[in-house]
Amino acid sequence: MSVFRGPWTRRRLVWSLLGLFAGLGVLSVVGAHVLYPSDRTPEGAYYRVVIAVNRGEPAQFFAYLETPAEHACYTIRDYRRRARERVLAAYPEPQRGELSREHVEEATAADGADVFALYARRLGFMARLRKDLSGVARVEQHGERATVETARGTRYPFRRRPENGIWGLTLFTAVLEAEAERAARDYALIDKAAKDYERARAAGD
Repeated sequence: MSVFRGPWTRRRLVWSLLGLFAGLGVLSVVGAHVLYPSDRTPEGAYYRVVIAVNRGEPAQFFAYLETPAEHACYTIRDYRRRARERVLAAYPEPQRGELSREHVEEATAADGADVFALYARRLGFMARLRKDLSGVARVEQHGERATVETARGTRYPFRRRPENGIWGLTLFTAVLEAEAERAARDYALIDKAAKDYERARAAGD
């Protein structure tokens, strides 16, 4: 004799099994949130960097850089975009074609995370991080700054972000700020030359 007694019994069994699997799924998600350190802690932010690096996706830990590093990435994008626009609008050929291709990836990046991903690969940030992303041995915290020390002894500096309380890695801030300053200087030179070209063209008309 079949254990199923009619369509309604079968339907109840199916729904019961679906409910059980859904319940287990919810429990696993809840458990992950409970057991995983919050990104409002240095170790929680560090683990999220680890996940992104292991995936080979630097843009995924852009949110776990300190605020000045993020601002630098947006500054790079904005100055490179403005410089390219000035070149395309005012420069003659062949300079227009040559210069418009320089830094085109930064100029056309959707946002700061994409700029960071470019530099993370170009300047070896990912390779540097992959050398040691072992477990957390200890955390030293002094006010708004903290250092995560790995089991292998590598130390990663973090700073609490004032706008949201997330801890941000400070390891690449100086390099990114230097790149932002260089982008600003390059724009100033390009803009000056563009104005000269515009004046020369107006005088010739």
